[in-house]
Amino acid sequence: MKIAHIVCTYPPYTGGMGNVAFEMASGLVSLGHEVEVFTPYYSEIEKPEEKFVQGESVLGGEEVKIKETQDFASRLQTPFKYGNAAYLPSLKKQLNNFDIVHLHYPFFGTARIVKKWKLNNPDKKLFITYHMDNRASGIKGLLFKINAKFWLKNILKVADKIQVTSFDYLKSSDAGKYLDMYKDKFFELSLGVDTDKFKIREKPEYLFDKHNLDINKKTILFVGGMDEAHYFKGIPVLLKSALALKKSNFDFQLVLVGDGNLRNNFEITARSYGLKDKVFFIGKVSNQDLAKYYNIADLLVLPSINQGEAFGLVLLEAMASGVPVIASDLAGVRTVASDGGFVVKSNDYKDLAEKIYKYFSEDREELKNKVREVVEEKYSWKKIIEKLEKEYLLFLSSRV
Repeated sequence: MKIAHIVCTYPPYTGGMGNVAFEMASGLVSLGHEVEVFTPYYSEIEKPEEKFVQGESVLGGEEVKIKETQDFASRLQTPFKYGNAAYLPSLKKQLNNFDIVHLHYPFFGTARIVKKWKLNNPDKKLFITYHMDNRASGIKGLLFKINAKFWLKNILKVADKIQVTSFDYLKSSDAGKYLDMYKDKFFELSLGVDTDKFKIREKPEYLFDKHNLDINKKTILFVGGMDEAHYFKGIPVLLKSALALKKSNFDFQLVLVGDGNLRNNFEITARSYGLKDKVFFIGKVSNQDLAKYYNIADLLVLPSINQGEAFGLVLLEAMASGVPVIASDLAGVRTVASDGGFVVKSNDYKDLAEKIYKYFSEDREELKNKVREVVEEKYSWKKIIEKLEKEYLLFLSSRV
């Protein structure tokens, strides 16, 4: 099959949607399909951070197989960009060459182009992955609400098939009110994780030395974007819980991996709380090095505050690494977190601090092995991609 994936962000930009598109593309290529990913070209991104060439790389002294064989992206010029929204007018000329067009939604600006293309080509197959609702405050939040109320139905109406990562999330999402209307279109398929890349290892001493961390301390990890598009990740809640833990004389270190224009404000907040010796901002790390950062952790925390978080890929990456998780009790997120650890009340720093304290007060060695087993059984990308391929084939066989 010739398959086009359309996504608003893509590596080297750090974000879940782009990573999903990359994993789907590389997995489908490994099964013999021809895949091209269409994504915006931004001036600050001249080429991918990493060349995806077959072979081995050295990761902290360990040779790691690289399964990626190429960069699948066609980065298109955009006359308009706002946050992760972009308008790609040249896209409509290219889609007719594919058997399946797969849109990762939301993608404001370009989703309208895809809708018009589908209306002009009703015999072509349009597949949509509904990743999440958009949430924001102020004018941007108002625009998101207007879009959900007046336009979301239009893109769902023209789709032939709509993937959701869980019906738990769908039922409470903006798209949920269309479930009965388009019940034959929606289907559930989880996201996955690379179980060869993310795995149980010994704690990497060189990373503790590099960042002045104490290998003997209880280590809590956060991984996520720190830009405005990822405001919902809940870092302010996490910092408040760290302060509460410090006041209770709990001995820990919190490591935050990620970057963005909000990072400086978060660092200022941490210092104002007197957490300089407790909280460590690592910044952005390469995709290859990221795997080892999970191995420094005893616990991963995802304290998201609203339904901008629909799944939480970092939960799977941690679990594959043998690291239990604590995440907010949000639709979709709780489905994964319950498999790998515990849920907490959303936007409640006290509950988060109490759950972290409770987690470390008990022996969790058995849970570390269990979370890896769960990932191997339910969430490996290999199994997910095989299921996706079957959906595509069913998709094409239904052509009239």
